[in-house]
Amino acid sequence: MSGGGPAVRRLSDWDREHLLSLADEFGSPLYVTDLRRVRENCHRLREAFPEAHVSYAVKAHAGRAVLETVREAGVDAECASAGEVERALDAGFPGERVRYTAVNPPDADLDHVVSRWESNPEMTVTVGAADTIDRLRERGFDGRLCLRANPGVGAGHHEKVTTGGHAKFGIPIDRVPDIAADARDEFDLVGVHAHAGSGISGDDLSAHRELVRRMGDLAREVGDLEFVDVGGGFGVPYREDEPPLDLDAVADATREALGEVDARLAIEPGRYVVADAGVLLSRVNTVKEAPETTVVGIDAGMTTLLRPAMYDAYHAISNLSRPDADPVSTIVAGPVCETSDVFADGRELPEPERGDCLALGNAGAYGYEMASTYNSRPRPPEVVLDADGPRLARRRETLDDVTALERTASEHIPN
Repeated sequence: MSGGGPAVRRLSDWDREHLLSLADEFGSPLYVTDLRRVRENCHRLREAFPEAHVSYAVKAHAGRAVLETVREAGVDAECASAGEVERALDAGFPGERVRYTAVNPPDADLDHVVSRWESNPEMTVTVGAADTIDRLRERGFDGRLCLRANPGVGAGHHEKVTTGGHAKFGIPIDRVPDIAADARDEFDLVGVHAHAGSGISGDDLSAHRELVRRMGDLAREVGDLEFVDVGGGFGVPYREDEPPLDLDAVADATREALGEVDARLAIEPGRYVVADAGVLLSRVNTVKEAPETTVVGIDAGMTTLLRPAMYDAYHAISNLSRPDADPVSTIVAGPVCETSDVFADGRELPEPERGDCLALGNAGAYGYEMASTYNSRPRPPEVVLDADGPRLARRRETLDDVTALERTASEHIPN
């Protein structure tokens, strides 16, 4: 196993008393992100893929504290939007360590990215359509270009995140060589790229291996490339009895499937870096007996952590306040008036009481990033942990924050 801490951090590995003290100090719901674990995960990736170009998929968690930690750990930034490009640059990433991967990019995104490229000419832009190349040309871009291929094979933990074979993503792989030949006349063509999906486990390695094999063939056909990017999507075990991903085995399978290419292997994991570095803390506000179960209402909802409602995702839950209470079957639900606003159904938990603090594990990836103000609910704060102790990275939103854009709209209406 590669270094950089244990292969996975379970919810039970967190310091219960410390989490309780954070909930008391900062209130709930509350995201807690351990930057030390982010650092460990970055180091483990770099050790498993020592010769590869490793980038972090910023969409997993775009908080400044996380981005600064990733940058300091020697991992670069892969950005899916103009906003993520801006956040990466603000966090200190130089242009040569930033790649923008456009998926049907809005005009405003391309306008902003090209303007930032003008002062950061080493930035790389990845495109998934010939049409996007035309739009870049119209804006005067002639810099570092990467072509995203659709290899016709995908994998992932849910159909909604299996991207490799979906027509939305990338240029059909058989068309890439001709488009690459044309692009070389006007751009600095530096790479080809594909991504299988998100949350890839050991069971999906055959699909990942096939994607990598096809990308190796493509790189050899296109030739004269700086890198061939096979994406990320490396999974983490959300259930307590699931084994951690054998990252060294994934690395070996990736190198073997790619074969000999005159280009550097590149990967871009996101979830793997931050998932087990985060927990969500929430207080019980309602306990209701129902036929055959106990409904446990908490102050976090699908607006706080969307993954269970969106993907039927499993998150481990523990009762930090009463870990030794007798277990009961529960439905853990939030305050949003939707049946989907449920974190667990039929989950055995130490019998909760009003005021108890619950922790939801593996909340570091796509937790805060997918939070919303649906139902006009303010988003929670985030506390980060590091060697010098906890600090507030994002304050709690208020109801004034939720309505601020409406209250100030008249100030921004053109005359």
